[in-house]
Formats: sequence, structure tokens, C-alpha cells
Amino acid sequence: MMNEELKYPVGIQTFSKLIEGGFAYVDKTQYIKPIVDNEGYYFLSRPRRFGKSLLLSTLHSFFDGKRELFKGLAIDSMDVDWTPAPVLHFDFNSSDYRKEDGLEAMLSQQLDEMEEVYGCETKYSDTVQRFRQLIRAAYEKTGRKVVILIDEYDKPLLSLDEKEPLYELYQSTLKGFFGNLKSMDRFIRLAFLTGVARFNRVSIFSDLNNLKDISLVDRFADICGWTEEEMLRTFRSGIENLARKRKEDFETTLRELRNYYDGYLFTSEGSRLYNPYSVLLALDNQKINSYWFATGTPTFLAKRIKKAGTFPLDLNGRKCTPEDLTAVGLNDRNPIPLMFQTGYLTIWKYSPEANLYELRFPNHEVESGFYRELLQVYAPLVYDVNSPFQFGDFKMDLYEGNIDDFMHRLEALFKDLPGEDHNESAYRAITYLLTVLSGTRAVAEHHGYLGRSDIEVQTSRFIYVFEFKYNHSVREAIDQLLSRDYGGRFAMDTRQIFIIGANYTDSRSDRALRYEIRKIR
Repeated sequence: MMNEELKYPVGIQTFSKLIEGGFAYVDKTQYIKPIVDNEGYYFLSRPRRFGKSLLLSTLHSFFDGKRELFKGLAIDSMDVDWTPAPVLHFDFNSSDYRKEDGLEAMLSQQLDEMEEVYGCETKYSDTVQRFRQLIRAAYEKTGRKVVILIDEYDKPLLSLDEKEPLYELYQSTLKGFFGNLKSMDRFIRLAFLTGVARFNRVSIFSDLNNLKDISLVDRFADICGWTEEEMLRTFRSGIENLARKRKEDFETTLRELRNYYDGYLFTSEGSRLYNPYSVLLALDNQKINSYWFATGTPTFLAKRIKKAGTFPLDLNGRKCTPEDLTAVGLNDRNPIPLMFQTGYLTIWKYSPEANLYELRFPNHEVESGFYRELLQVYAPLVYDVNSPFQFGDFKMDLYEGNIDDFMHRLEALFKDLPGEDHNESAYRAITYLLTVLSGTRAVAEHHGYLGRSDIEVQTSRFIYVFEFKYNHSVREAIDQLLSRDYGGRFAMDTRQIFIIGANYTDSRSDRALRYEIRKIR
């Protein structure tokens, strides 16, 4: 395909529109054969904008019997039954769930449309009974068992805090609605549900004990997202165009795409995957940027990390069992499994002996984006244009060597924090996030031959080595920096080096932050 002919399906989640419009398509149809071959109930958890909606639309076209759309694709040459089946397709993506009737209104509207298709004159007002009647009507009109597709079932819950009254109402509504899948089983050929998280701890699926969760099944590991081989096969010309725009060679551009958008791993035997949404926008806009994170902010996750007192650096390397990763609820105290299912952490490696996964941020886009959201939760004033603590000022201080201004500004920011945030966890997190988000080379707890420094920050002209104490003294921090030779690894470096010893305190009778700065060279 010539470069100018490549059409990027940005925002297109309908399989028929994508194929008929001649847009570039990464063929995933080989993964749907084992699904369409078997009757049953399936669930797939993947992060938002990762291809779940397109997958369900592909299944819809298949069960509509539209074989012409699949010409030349993997499943076209496979032995599968192309006989059409009635399809009931629910999309939970587009609705305002903060209104009291948001969920019922969405379900009612979509039921209206499908009732018209299958000539179902409803006798009921509540959506649970209407869904039950619709399943029977679709079966009786066509003489074939029904296929049910439910996209992003958990969107109503993810839109709310678990303490909000609507949360319990929606939980109850969803439980009753999905209960039809079991009670109407004799009329159903297949049901496929997608979402970000499986909330079995809040009893939504308690009645559906035959649900096959394929989220961590090896053969379905790559069903959404793109392997590098798939991306290169389909979008090589687009990457070449991007490389020319960036005035660099192909491999350099590919390495940057990998750094920003690759790294997702959903089973220990799967492939590292790229985020399709971000790659498409990067190629279409011819600019590498943080696209996926800009579509939604995980504020509720950031608040939980803060509440748990988890140091941002400690998010990398967290250990989880397989059970942790597949059974989470919004009201769980441990936010790490939900961070995995929402795509902010991914599998880094797996220990068969211990049966434990190690989780890490998948790539630069996710790590920097989540850190920005954390800083917004810890210190919202740094993003307030009218604030004296703007992030850009902290950043400029580090790049210009104004470390005394940086520390003075940091002390003032601490003083402005609400009472409950005067603790070591908040102080450490804010300091680390301000440095690592400044675009500097910031390393926390670097292992040297005599110990670990708290934070080391490098810019093109300056090096800063920080040691922080809590309710101790600045003298202790400085003595530790000198006695353990923190920063000694920069002895041959020509840049200007500063060591900063500081002490946090939550005592109202003392300054929130005391510090001493020494210029080493």
C-alpha cells in the first residue's frame, strides 16, 4: 500500500465501517474462531480504548453472516459456521451515569431499538423484564439461539465513587439485568461481555457461574492490542512517514514508539503489545505524544494510592497472585489489581514457582501520565494557573540551577497543604513527583556502594543529590550524604553538583521543611 493511501481508523470502532471504508486493519479474526465455534458465556477484561469495542463489532458482523466483509482475513479460510444468528448488542459506553436515571435510560433506549428489530411489543416497564422478553422474541422470530454482546458493562460503576448512593443502585440493576443470561440460557447461543474490571466481589456475576473469563488465558492474550510484528506489517509506511517528519531513521522512530506505547502484557505467555489508540493518533498526527492518557483520568485510582500511603516509585515491582488480578472490586482496599485491569500496570515477569506476577508501568505514556495525576491529587495547586506554586516554576528552578528557590518554593507548598496531608508519605511523594515530572533524569533510591540516596536529579548542566529525613534533623541528612559519598559516582562529571539535606516535619511548632544546600563543584 502506498504511503498516501493509508487510511487510519481513528475513532472507528465499527468493523463494517472500517472494512467498507478501506481503512487499515490489523487482522485479529483468528482469535474469534474458538469463540464462535462454541456456545457459552465469555468475559474479557482489557484497558479502555484497547480494541474491545471493535472486537465485539467484528463478532456482530460475523453472526450477521456478512462473510463478504471478512474476505482475505484469517477466519475467511477457516472452517466455521457462517449461518446468521440474532444479535442483541448493548453498548454501555455512551451515557451520563451521574444522573439518577442514567443507567435505566440507556438500557431503555437500546432495548427500544432492538425490540423494533424483532417486533417485540413490550408488556413491561422495567428493563430486566424487557430484556428477558426480548431474548425470547428474538429466538422465536428467527428460530435460532440468540447472541448477546455487551460492551464495557462496568462503565456505570467506573463513573462513580463506591460511596455514592447511585453506585449501589447501579450494582443492583446490573445484577438483575445480567441475571437474565442464566435464566434464559435455553434461548442463548453465546454471550460475550467486555469491561475493564471483573467485579465479582460485588456480586454482579454471582448468578452467572458458567462465565468463562478469558482475560488471563494464554491463547487469547493478544486478542486486543497489537504486537510489534502486526504493527509493522500494517503500518510500516506510516512509521516511515513519521520518521521523515521527525528527521530521524526508521529504527530511532520505532524505538520511541516502543518506549511510549508498547509494553502491555496480559498473560505470562502472551506478547508485548502496543496501545492501538495511541499508535493510530501518533501516525495520523505525525507526532508522538500522550494520547491514551488524555482520554480519561484515573482520579479514583490516584486517590487510593495516596490514601494507602504508597510511594509512587513502589508501584513498579508490585507482586500479585493470578487470583488478585481477576477478582477485584471498586471498593477493594488494594488498588494494585485494579490498576492492572485498567492498564496502568502490566505484567513484567512471572514466577511459576511462587505463582506470582510482578507488575510495572507498561511504558512512558502511562507512567508519566499516572504520575501527573498523582501530583494533581497530592498537590492540586501546582496545576492552578493562579497559584504561586506552579509546576513550571519548579521545573525552571531545576534547569536553571536555582535549587534554593526550588526548596523554598517546596516548603511554601507544604505549608499550604491541608492538615491531613502533613505526613512523610505526602512530602516524599510530592518531592519525587515534582522532580521526575520535570523531564529530568530523576532516580529514587539509587543503590551505591555505601547505601541508597533518596533522589538524584540530572539536567544538562546540573546534578542534585537529595537526602530527606522525617522528624530528625538537617544535620543528619547532610552527614549521611557526605559519609556515604552519595553522588560520588558523578566525581568525573563536569556538571555542577549540589547536595541537599532536608528534614520534613509535621509539627505545627516548626517549619514543614528545613534544608541545607552545599555546592560540591
